[in-house]
Amino acid sequence: MSPIFDCRDEAQVLAGMRQARQAIARGELVVLPTDTVYGVAADAFDAAAVQRLLDAKGRGRDMPPPVLVAGANTLRALVAEVPEAVERLVEAFWPGGLTIVLPALPTLSWDLGETRGTVAVRMPAHRIALELLEETGPLAVSSANLSGKAAAVTAEDAEGMLGESVAVYLGDGPSADGIASTIIDATGLIASDEPVVRVLRDGAISRERLRGVLGDLLEADPEDAEST
Repeated sequence: MSPIFDCRDEAQVLAGMRQARQAIARGELVVLPTDTVYGVAADAFDAAAVQRLLDAKGRGRDMPPPVLVAGANTLRALVAEVPEAVERLVEAFWPGGLTIVLPALPTLSWDLGETRGTVAVRMPAHRIALELLEETGPLAVSSANLSGKAAAVTAEDAEGMLGESVAVYLGDGPSADGIASTIIDATGLIASDEPVVRVLRDGAISRERLRGVLGDLLEADPEDAEST
């Protein structure tokens, strides 16, 4: 049975983080807490590990996982361009529940699935996740659940669904709110005559808050679009 480490206990944190680092280095999967829901993680630059993640969730390559990073500098190293409006979003909402889709740097040697040349990136606001990211580098991370099931809000929830497919479980109690991150597509800000940011999934960061930063660069709200 894969171990579950309670990271609220400092005595378990050290052992749990060590085993998690070692598991990632071996191409295995780790469940970790984030500020939204629990995630299942793999080395973003290990194609076999990423495929293992997709298989564990029962997900195809047509649904590539986002990548978690430890900071904005890592974002800039992974994407082809960071538009000024995205810089403002990062300043306002990172670390936090906003995942941003941008064109990936074409020279990166990774395989996250059928990304169509893009990557979805987020910096989580959670001490355990950030500490692990600082030590491992970017991690491909998806919600720690079987595809079609509710996202796990505890390590035990995740273990009940993913079992032995995960090498190490890091727990930190129930997720604060259990709301997944908001996902936005910012590729339309690059080389476009009509720059726009589209919301792919509503979540932790509301459209109202996004509009407070982006103004008219954010697509019309659904109800607005229906009335025009």
